Amino acid sequence: MPSKKKPFDVKETMKAAAEIRKGVLRALAAAGSGHIGGSMSLAEMLAVLYTDVLNIDSSVPDMPERDYVVLSKGHCGPALYSTLAYKGYFPAEELLTLNKGGTNLPSHCDRLKTTGIDISTGSLGQGISLATGVAMGKKLQGIPGTVYVIVGDGELQEGQNWEALMFIAHHKLSNIVVIVDNNGRQLDGYTADICAEEDLKAKFEAFGFEAVRADGHDVRALYDAFCAASECGKPAAVICDTVKGHGCSLSEIDGFNHYMPVSPEDAEAAIAEIDRRLEVAYEHIA
Repeated sequence: MPSKKKPFDVKETMKAAAEIRKGVLRALAAAGSGHIGGSMSLAEMLAVLYTDVLNIDSSVPDMPERDYVVLSKGHCGPALYSTLAYKGYFPAEELLTLNKGGTNLPSHCDRLKTTGIDISTGSLGQGISLATGVAMGKKLQGIPGTVYVIVGDGELQEGQNWEALMFIAHHKLSNIVVIVDNNGRQLDGYTADICAEEDLKAKFEAFGFEAVRADGHDVRALYDAFCAASECGKPAAVICDTVKGHGCSLSEIDGFNHYMPVSPEDAEAAIAEIDRRLEVAYEHIA
């Protein structure tokens, strides 16, 4: 199988992650509040996928042979919307309509409303099943393309996920990669306190998957992990260890940061901080 790796520019991908976070903040400030914690922790994953990994074309968003992204943790739609705007699927100004009447950017992703959304998602715990259907459909029809499904560690407490994983392994669906945003927190607390999941890598391996762990905020590590997962010849999972709310002081808090109010002043200060952090990070690139 030919390698899916594209030329990788670590600075460009880090910039993409910063722009994704900034878009999230602008959207939430316009809405007045929103799901900030999980949206911020996804930024590097989405930056790597959409900048370096996916076979996609924003001018032909329904290209049959494209790679799919299924955002199972659908309440983190602001992060995916920001990514799609950054990649040219729709004007960035539309981010300011998030959750407003008549918007094409509802709270949870809707493929019938938003250009670039492959699968509608909402109720957590169903995304892997939906992604399985897409991957099986591609296999039956002989259509190329990998399906990447992004799930939260909290929603892996849903049994439906593990039924889907058994199906994937049984049918040897090597065209699906499960990406876990493993930030250790869910809506109302820490996963370790609510329903401890123990060793996710070992669990995926027990279900017949090739599984790796990666630093979910290291774009180079994510790039290598995603490419290896898509090329391993079997169902794969990448457990991305992240910090919920990562990226700015506003959302990097120990307390409740699943859903927060965001004022224009908050967003402006956070955006400036993101730019400063990016400049410092550039100085440490080998």
